[in-house]
Amino acid sequence: MAIALRKNDEIAKLREANKIVAGTLELLRDHAKVGVSLKELDAMGEEYIRSFNAKPSFKGLYGFPSAVCTSLNNVIIHGIPTDYRLEEGDIIGFDVGTQKNGYFGDAAITVGVGQITKEDEALIACAKDTLYHAIEIIEDGMRFKELSYEMEKFILSRGYVPLRNFCGHGIGKKPHEEPEIPNYFDGTNPKAGPKIKNGMVFCLEPMICQKDGMSKILANGWDVVSVDELRGSHYEHTVAIINGRAEILSIT
Repeated sequence: MAIALRKNDEIAKLREANKIVAGTLELLRDHAKVGVSLKELDAMGEEYIRSFNAKPSFKGLYGFPSAVCTSLNNVIIHGIPTDYRLEEGDIIGFDVGTQKNGYFGDAAITVGVGQITKEDEALIACAKDTLYHAIEIIEDGMRFKELSYEMEKFILSRGYVPLRNFCGHGIGKKPHEEPEIPNYFDGTNPKAGPKIKNGMVFCLEPMICQKDGMSKILANGWDVVSVDELRGSHYEHTVAIINGRAEILSIT
């Protein structure tokens, strides 16, 4: 497994692509209001991305039809935008990718629409808090398997379980590169496998289920849910390892 080590100029280009992602997510968060359709939000996101002479990298990727993944309620990731109009109490995940000057950006958030339940607030907080916990504990020399182990432990401590069969990933000149970074640990020794090193750039994306982490893809071939069919949540940042620690690139 070859994990790229990025030079400073490459990280600068990745930061540029990811700043556009972050701005897009802020726009979508601000417009996730009652009565707005998922297709309208997708169009807003695409227009914003293209205004920076960037491309929405998800559009057409593996056949995905839209610029933004809009994952509504029990859809945890890869939701296809539809004509559905948001209602009070919905929760929705936005996952955005960009390509700018040959380099990619990727991040995601889950937000509530109007007043949401305390249960949904806690569900969303688990994804966000897991992500920031993982970013905080990363250091040069840590194993990726250790990071997966720590994320799973954090998720379980909140009373939830990680979605299986999907994971975080490297990113650079392609939207998905080595390594794969699950939110759970499979194996016997977390201190095995590749180490995190300065210059690596990758996406961490906790995907949270309530009871059963086994995933299921719906009939449209994209929407991913838990087999428990309960609501889920998703957060993601692109980070670069600089001076031994993880620095978030996907912020404005």
